[in-house]
Amino acid sequence: MVDLHTHSKASDGSYSPSDLVSLGAKRGISVLALTDHDTIAGLNEGKKAAKDAGIGFIPGIELEISMPESVSGEFHLLGLGISRPSKALMESVAFLLRGREERNRQIIKKMEELNIKTTYDELLAFAGGQSIGRPHIALYMVKQKIVKNVEQAFLKYLGKGRPMYVPKPGLDFKEAVGIIRESGGLAILAHPMSLYIAWGRLPDFIKNLKDSGLDGLEAWHPSAKVKDCKRLEELAKTLGLYVTAGSDFHGETRPDRKLGITAGGKKIERSLLDLIPPLAQEF
Repeated sequence: MVDLHTHSKASDGSYSPSDLVSLGAKRGISVLALTDHDTIAGLNEGKKAAKDAGIGFIPGIELEISMPESVSGEFHLLGLGISRPSKALMESVAFLLRGREERNRQIIKKMEELNIKTTYDELLAFAGGQSIGRPHIALYMVKQKIVKNVEQAFLKYLGKGRPMYVPKPGLDFKEAVGIIRESGGLAILAHPMSLYIAWGRLPDFIKNLKDSGLDGLEAWHPSAKVKDCKRLEELAKTLGLYVTAGSDFHGETRPDRKLGITAGGKKIERSLLDLIPPLAQEF
């Protein structure tokens, strides 16, 4: 199996990069991409661990993209194979991390307004000293018995339109594609169904992204229905885009997601990677 979308403690996962790689090797992963949110802090550790474990490693990132008016959901862009991070990428990462920190502080203020007592330092320690993400806050709320589980935390407090939701700043799409490409990577639209764009408009929207430099679609993602994944795969092929698949594994913060497994419990076979020559040639 391969997995082209995973997260570590460097963003909002629960495993260190080395532990993530070790778990992947034990579960039969032959090539793993580490794609933490808005940071490349875990890549060196992950690359070394993969070498020690004897598996392939794809350095990656998942970038927040500014929302166009036509998008009501999440707009994320995967950078796969960023082998030579550029100065512009590092500057963009710094901008996004500053925005993430400010967002977390605003969420903490909203928590206080709801009489949920915590501090930034307390949440940072709970997250293991890495960047805090909403899944960390959700887990913290579970630990404090404010909610029963992570899903309830998002449904009741942290999801879009809920009382503790704060939007994140993002990058311009074309700018993000540019910095991924100059860093040696491919620009892949992450979990397209999370855009919440109706099927009647989605093909044109994605074609416009392709015309602006998009390289591929993450057609297979565990949050999507299998029938939608199949439609996305066909759309990608029609538009001449690469097809990728991932588990979007986070560990304890998303316990329903398993390494190497995507929508419908489907294993992500090595044959998928072989259809993406810029990535496959490294292994």
